[in-house]
Amino acid sequence: MEERTGGEPRRPTKAADAPPGPTGPDAGPQHTGPQPHSGPDGRDADSEGLERPLPEKVRRRVVAFTGDALGGLTVAQLPPPLRQYARFTPQRRVKFGGNAMAAALESDAVFRQRIASRLREQLPELAGALDEGAPPPAADPVDVAAVGYVLRPAGWAKLVAAAGEEAQRAQAERAGEEVQRELTRLREELSHARSAARDDAERARRDVEALRKELDGTQRRLRSAQADVRRGEAALRRAQSELEAARSAAGADKAASDSEVRRLKSRLAESESALEAQRRAAREGRSVEDMRVRLLLDTVLDAAQGLRRELALPPSESRPADTVEAVEPGRMSPKDVAARALSATDPALLDQLLALPQAHLVVDGYNVTKTGYPAMPLEKQRLRLLGGLAGLAAQSNAEVTCVFDGAELAAPVLLAPPRGVRVLFSKPGQTADELIRRLVRAEPPGRPVVVVSSDREVADGCAAAGARPVAATLLLKRLART
Repeated sequence: MEERTGGEPRRPTKAADAPPGPTGPDAGPQHTGPQPHSGPDGRDADSEGLERPLPEKVRRRVVAFTGDALGGLTVAQLPPPLRQYARFTPQRRVKFGGNAMAAALESDAVFRQRIASRLREQLPELAGALDEGAPPPAADPVDVAAVGYVLRPAGWAKLVAAAGEEAQRAQAERAGEEVQRELTRLREELSHARSAARDDAERARRDVEALRKELDGTQRRLRSAQADVRRGEAALRRAQSELEAARSAAGADKAASDSEVRRLKSRLAESESALEAQRRAAREGRSVEDMRVRLLLDTVLDAAQGLRRELALPPSESRPADTVEAVEPGRMSPKDVAARALSATDPALLDQLLALPQAHLVVDGYNVTKTGYPAMPLEKQRLRLLGGLAGLAAQSNAEVTCVFDGAELAAPVLLAPPRGVRVLFSKPGQTADELIRRLVRAEPPGRPVVVVSSDREVADGCAAAGARPVAATLLLKRLART
């Protein structure tokens, strides 16, 4: 007989389902054991019944005996419900066919007698003692009840009931002993648990005390750290204020150093310009000093000639008597000389200054144009001023130089200077005021230099260098007159 996958048995074939007949080829003897016993009252032993269900332990032992004995029977000797378990192992028969075997033992007397025959072969002493009605006192009550249930000797029901009660009593005693042992074990565990709990509580108390001390120490360290942090913050604020002060001082020093660098660069540029002029003069066979001396000599000669013309002195008519001071009729008195003085805003003053021998007129260009016509664009301001200076240079025969600030330019200026006027722009990083002071310092002492600028700093610097400063309004009035 085949088994299903996973332990489910296949249904037996049709031939195997047929009940065994008395003359079948596989049929064995129908009754292999002794005939059923008769009780003392003359009744058949199989007619006895149990007043209560078979105890569970007895039932499991009956099923186990049946499963073992089932392997000694043929398929034809088995009831149809049990044939599918014929090829199973005893353990699998008990597992899967236990209910079917118990039902067959209860309902099929022939099958029960066959199992009884097998039990008589396996347990001859116990079977014989049960047949005699005197079960061995040392035998297991469960085995006695199970074998008696299968063999069905006289009084088997009482025997099974007594064995079941004995088994239950033994089970109850074992259960009581188990309970007592379990109770003892639980008491010991409780005692151990209480002891462990006391130990744990003591350890916990010590741990709590240690933690409390550690917490106190931590709080002290925290307060100390907070104080350190506050001191650090105060020190940081002081350091920041000192840093700001140092930055301010460094900024002031940098500004001063930048100013000094600009001044030194200006002096260096002047020195380079002077050196270049010296080199140029050397290349031309003349030195700057020679040029300055020659220019000064020409200035003195022209001044002497101008004085001669102004005083109308005869060439050689001077006599010693003429040196004696006296008032002659028709000569100019000191009051008349004082009446000839001009105010600082009179355009005639500029004409007198430009009439001096070898006079050099230096004009602060944008200072004049922004004073006279500031609304005009810079280009038109330059052209208007240069046009007026060209006419003034032609009238006075003086050297005229007009200086503009190069910082005002967005791009190089394409400008054709008018005749008689020199036009200069300051270099990058240099102002027109510095260029004007350099022009004044380049002139030899004694040459008349007139600087036109309303800037007080420029006027004072040029006056300290020996030039005569005049206001821009004076030049504007003089140009407006022509």
